[in-house]
Amino acid sequence: MKQIYVESYYHSGYSRYMQRVNDILDHPKQKVIEQRLRIIDFFDDYGAEATRKAFGKSRSTIYLWKKKLKSSVGKLSALAPGDKVPHHKRKRVVHPFITSFIIGYRTNHPGVDKTTIVPPLKAACQRAGIKPPSESTIGRIIHDLKKKGILPRAGRVGINGRTGKLHTWEPRHSAGKTRRHGFYPRLPGELIEIDTVAIFVDGLKRYLITAIDLPTRFAFAYIYRSNSSACARDFLSKLRDVTPFKITRVQTDNGHEFLKHFIKACREQELVHYFNYPRHPQSNGHLERFNRTIQEQFAYWHTDYLDEVELFNRHLMEYLIWYNTEKPHRGIGKKPPLRYYLDNFVINPKKSNMCWTLTSGCLIWQKKVR
Repeated sequence: MKQIYVESYYHSGYSRYMQRVNDILDHPKQKVIEQRLRIIDFFDDYGAEATRKAFGKSRSTIYLWKKKLKSSVGKLSALAPGDKVPHHKRKRVVHPFITSFIIGYRTNHPGVDKTTIVPPLKAACQRAGIKPPSESTIGRIIHDLKKKGILPRAGRVGINGRTGKLHTWEPRHSAGKTRRHGFYPRLPGELIEIDTVAIFVDGLKRYLITAIDLPTRFAFAYIYRSNSSACARDFLSKLRDVTPFKITRVQTDNGHEFLKHFIKACREQELVHYFNYPRHPQSNGHLERFNRTIQEQFAYWHTDYLDEVELFNRHLMEYLIWYNTEKPHRGIGKKPPLRYYLDNFVINPKKSNMCWTLTSGCLIWQKKVR
């Protein structure tokens, strides 16, 4: 990123400065914020008259932007323009005859589109002496009726074999998913990749959920009997307990275990949740390599404990302690993840080294994930 106005605020260190810059890396109005920062910089160098001629911004506008920066303690996202959507929008007025005809036609012919409805609706309107709407207007009316839940929706009906109760399943709404869009983390916890590995041995199936932090390569894993979203939520809670840094972003594939309860937990904990593009495991490349490592070095050697999940996880914690404190990694200078974290991101590493070799610290780490 180019040098920007607020660089002069942060003489205390590169890490603190990058924390402020990262505030706008994923912002939907990042370009507007950067443009306003350049205008402020130009204003400080050349004055109000030159700024007005070059950018069309008055002195009062620049002072307002500076005031926002100061009140937010230098948080760059404060320069994002506010929402300009009007509080009171015009409402579409539709003749009741047209609305009732569309509802009745879609009930008798489920799923038909606006093009199919145009001919019969036009003939019905001519008989009733009403001006027929255009095809585009019919599409908007159908959209409004769907949003209100008035139009019938397709669903499946089944019976529970144990209780004998009927259940209805309706199609799920396609939810918008946040993508990574080239963002690459610089600080610990800015991006944690999470995935699930299915282990199937002798008719027994278990699900190993894994996670890795990209900047430090700090890794964690836990095995479950099912791959439900409740298990993924529990894994996220354990992950936050054992990581020595704050987590701000997670990235997963599109598996059902990372929906519902997992998404709800991310919202409650104010975590940004990125989804991979479908059929693109390269997006989780670091974690895919860790999955191979943990299977070849641990999982396939401890299949005898798969029936006892608690016992398997106890041995797994011992492996993870070795992985994070002793195993060297080529991607981070042939250092263990925690050593790399202490050397590069902890202000006073000598103080942290006091607990480096203590067995009691490892035991506490194990208790946290039980």
